[in-house]
Amino acid sequence: MTFTPVFVIDESAKDPHADIWFAEPAGFTAVSLNALLVHADSGGGEHLRTALAPLLDSAPDDETRQRFMSQLEAGQRLLVALCEVGTVHCSIGLHRNDLDDTGTGQPLFSLFTISWRDTATAPRAVTAARAVTAAEEHTRIEYLELPCGPATFSETVRIPSAKSDLPKEPLLQIHAHLPHPDGKRLAILTLSTTAAALREQYRGLLHRIAEMVSFDNPFARTAPDDEHARP
Repeated sequence: MTFTPVFVIDESAKDPHADIWFAEPAGFTAVSLNALLVHADSGGGEHLRTALAPLLDSAPDDETRQRFMSQLEAGQRLLVALCEVGTVHCSIGLHRNDLDDTGTGQPLFSLFTISWRDTATAPRAVTAARAVTAAEEHTRIEYLELPCGPATFSETVRIPSAKSDLPKEPLLQIHAHLPHPDGKRLAILTLSTTAAALREQYRGLLHRIAEMVSFDNPFARTAPDDEHARP
């Protein structure tokens, strides 16, 4: 897995109401939760139908179109489930497996999410510790002091239920628990993948993302002449 340290500043980074700032390495594509979960009768629903029209028109037959819509609906159900647990950001990762001994460089898929969880008011170090001590089945627990404050990292392995439409492969989830400075909530960064054999690489990737998290607007300290600078 090779990553190039090039970043592009998204417009959302300058949202005055933002609570968290972060950067993703190359290979991640953000999924617009609002765009894909709009109500069918809303104006956003019309925009979604317009965006999908070229894809549906290019399908060779009705069966392919129906299969595409079925997969889209399954993805929407997944996004609804994520939003119900406080997810505010979701990205799909696609990288080449350059550690594959076969030399084929098979693509690796992952899912990166950021979620918020309300917590009891407490010092940030206490909240970071509680995030994993109270959780079941978390392993490889690690405590670190990051530029944004205290954090704990942990791992879980999930097996999709028999009733789920998901592939029945073990799902490795690596978590970073970052308490907000207000002492009342917790940002949870999660990187999920079925490529469990590359857990060290994915853990290192989540470490890099977490190290760049900020709860203070980094652009507030930017001089007017530097507002177009890139990190």
